[in-house]
Amino acid sequence: MIGNIVIGDRNICAREAPLIVAEMSGNHNQSLNQAIGIVEAAATSGAHALKLQTYTADTMTIDVNGDGFSVTDSNSPWYGRSLYDLYEEAHTPWEWHEAIFDRCRELGLIPISTPFDETSVEFLEQFDLPAYKVASFENTDLPLLRRIASTGKPMIISTGMTTLTELSETIEEVRTAGCEQLVLLKCTSSYPANPSFSNLMTIPHMRQLFGTEVGLSDHTLGIGAAIAAVALGATVIEKHFTLSRADGGVDSQFSLEPDEMASLVIESERAWNSLGEVFYAPTEPEVESLVFRRSLYFVEDIESGGTITQSHIRRIRPGLGIPPKHEEEIIGRKVRAAVKRGWPVTWELLE
Repeated sequence: MIGNIVIGDRNICAREAPLIVAEMSGNHNQSLNQAIGIVEAAATSGAHALKLQTYTADTMTIDVNGDGFSVTDSNSPWYGRSLYDLYEEAHTPWEWHEAIFDRCRELGLIPISTPFDETSVEFLEQFDLPAYKVASFENTDLPLLRRIASTGKPMIISTGMTTLTELSETIEEVRTAGCEQLVLLKCTSSYPANPSFSNLMTIPHMRQLFGTEVGLSDHTLGIGAAIAAVALGATVIEKHFTLSRADGGVDSQFSLEPDEMASLVIESERAWNSLGEVFYAPTEPEVESLVFRRSLYFVEDIESGGTITQSHIRRIRPGLGIPPKHEEEIIGRKVRAAVKRGWPVTWELLE
């Protein structure tokens, strides 16, 4: 059973438009002014939440050279970077958090962060955040997940790279440790992600299998994948966000700019509004349009008692006459009284 999930002032459920989360990540370029600018632009764009990442280079890794301690994927925007240097550049200084969270609240944004180790959780607890996010690369760090779950806060867990077995174990652990409100995010952990690897059909399957709300943490370019996810029932959409990709920044290449975020907010709500329910009948606005269906009309005058031939009637708009499916029944019948061109064919006029 999914249950009631509340994050900030938002209900996370199919009955509400999806929660749109703007992920700042390292796009502040180590400038607090730029970080505050990102918060303000996110609010102006209509996003509902602003997310940080809470770590330092030393809580993420160690400063050594060796196998695995640098990015070797030539397709990555971080190719050739050492992990330590990358995290040193990308991290959000912990002394900025209070100012950023305060600005979020002033502007009506829900403040969220991703803690990457237990010290991050301890630090973030002082800010009384309404939820915690778990990154894909930490979704199998069970000791960390248990600590986050023990706060009793709603958890949003990205599921990038997980096998079904791993994900089942993760969910069991956090629920056992005290997490009662859980949202899973379908995620492809490549940067930028190719849409062909998004496998969004997993979203309704995951929802049914685990009894959780499911959303999308999207690293593809543009908003197409996110809108498709909403059509498949996603109730949370997370996208990286920047003031301008031209500013650079570790995640700028696959981040949305303010006008794109505004489009995502608008179009995701339109997509959600369009889902409705299984329904086969004229909708309320369509009832007035029924008059413009085709129906049978007299297109030539006929004297009283005259026999109707094919040339006397046509299937035309408007729809005030007998439906077109009765055309063959009408031909060969006589009229009770004289009829004029432009009259609808009605049963009352026929013998």
